[in-house]
Amino acid sequence: MTHDSSLRAGRDPLILTVPGLSNSGAGHWQTLWEQELPDCRRVDLGLWDDPHRNTWVNKINLAVHRAERPVVLVAHSLGCLAVAWWAEFEKPANGKVLGALLVAPPDVEVRPIDRRLTRFAPFPHGELPFPSILVASRNDPYMGIGQARHLARAWGSRFADAGEAGHINADSGLGDWTFGRLLLNQLLPRPLALDSSASRGVVGNFQPDRALRRLGA
Repeated sequence: MTHDSSLRAGRDPLILTVPGLSNSGAGHWQTLWEQELPDCRRVDLGLWDDPHRNTWVNKINLAVHRAERPVVLVAHSLGCLAVAWWAEFEKPANGKVLGALLVAPPDVEVRPIDRRLTRFAPFPHGELPFPSILVASRNDPYMGIGQARHLARAWGSRFADAGEAGHINADSGLGDWTFGRLLLNQLLPRPLALDSSASRGVVGNFQPDRALRRLGA
C-alpha cells in the first residue's frame, strides 16, 4: 500500500518525537504529547548526555524505516540538528516523512552554551526535502531569534515566533503547549482535535489564535 493510499484508508501518520540533549523529562511537552496523542512515540536516540551525531542520525533512520506508515517528526533542541543531518545524509525522497516540527534548535557554531553541541556543527544548510516549521523563542538562551529566522530560511522552513518561552522546554512551564499542537496540525493530513485538556487558552504570554498568525514564511 502506498503512503497516500494508507492515509486515504484512515491510517494516520506516526508522530515521532526526537528529544535533545539530556532527553525530555516528565514535564516536557514532548513527553505529554506521547501520553496524550494517538500514534505518538519517542525515538530512543540513546547517549542522551554524551550525544554522538552519527549515532543519533542512524537511530532516526531506523525509526523512520521501521514505521509501517508515513511519519511526522517532532524535534526539540539538539534533536532538530539530528533531524537536519539525517535529511542531509539520507536525502529521503519517497514521501515517508510528511513533515517536521523543529522546536528551539540551539546554536552549535558561534556561541554554543554547551560544548557537546559542537559535535553537531556546522549547521547543514541544504533545504529540507519535506515541509517543516521551525519554532523559536525570543528569549531562548541557546539561540537568538534572528539566527533562528536565518536558519529557517536556509532549511526552507516556515518560521513560527513562540514569544518569550525560554528554551521551549519543561522549565518554560508550557504544559502540553497548545501553540505547538496548533503548529503540528499544520503538518498533519487530518488535524488532531484540541479538546479541553489540550486547549487552556493562554500559551506562554499570548493567545493561540494570535500566535497562529505569527507563523510566517
